[in-house]
Amino acid sequence: MQTEDLITALAGDLQPVRRLPSPAGLLARWLAVTLPALALITLTMGPRPDLGAILAGPGFLAAEALGALTALLAAHAAFCAGRPDQPGWKPALPALALLLWLGELGRQCAVLGLRGADGALRLHLDLVCVPAIAIASLVPAAAMVALLRGSAAFRRGPAGLCGALAACAAAEVALRLFHGSVNLVTLLAWQMGSMLALALIGGLVSSRLLRALSTPARRPRAAL
Repeated sequence: MQTEDLITALAGDLQPVRRLPSPAGLLARWLAVTLPALALITLTMGPRPDLGAILAGPGFLAAEALGALTALLAAHAAFCAGRPDQPGWKPALPALALLLWLGELGRQCAVLGLRGADGALRLHLDLVCVPAIAIASLVPAAAMVALLRGSAAFRRGPAGLCGALAACAAAEVALRLFHGSVNLVTLLAWQMGSMLALALIGGLVSSRLLRALSTPARRPRAAL
């Protein structure tokens, strides 16, 4: 057989390669599932009584905007992790947004402390936020895993961690719409602390889950 005939025969058996969806397209699909789910939870729980008053202040809106930015950058970074057509520095962007988010909340705490607000720096117990964030992040996390599992190009560790951070950050942004903390110190310690802890746990679980879902089942050996 001639070389040209061999190449033609081999090329004739090739199957078309399915192109991976773009990170922007995956992000749009994730938002299409996440936003209605969080809106439904917020409406079911009911907006917090002082929502109208705190929306009038710039501090609440600034923190919510940085939280939403963290969720968006983390989700986009999860869909970019390990792709050869994406730069490797993108997974670092959510960390920067998260630091800005924590810094803004810390700045607001410092301002209240300097003003001598009564009880502004007193830590209170807030156990509601832990299950609330966990429940609110279930649908975003499930959607993230479903979108990530279809591609072998992803680095499962960074993708799982960024995806878990995106789900938990989005849940925290929604949580502040229907559940308020006593003060900002309590919010930093309990809500943000719970969000970070759940994101780390979710990152470990999701990376293992992605590895298990993407590993092909071994065929049973033929009997001798």
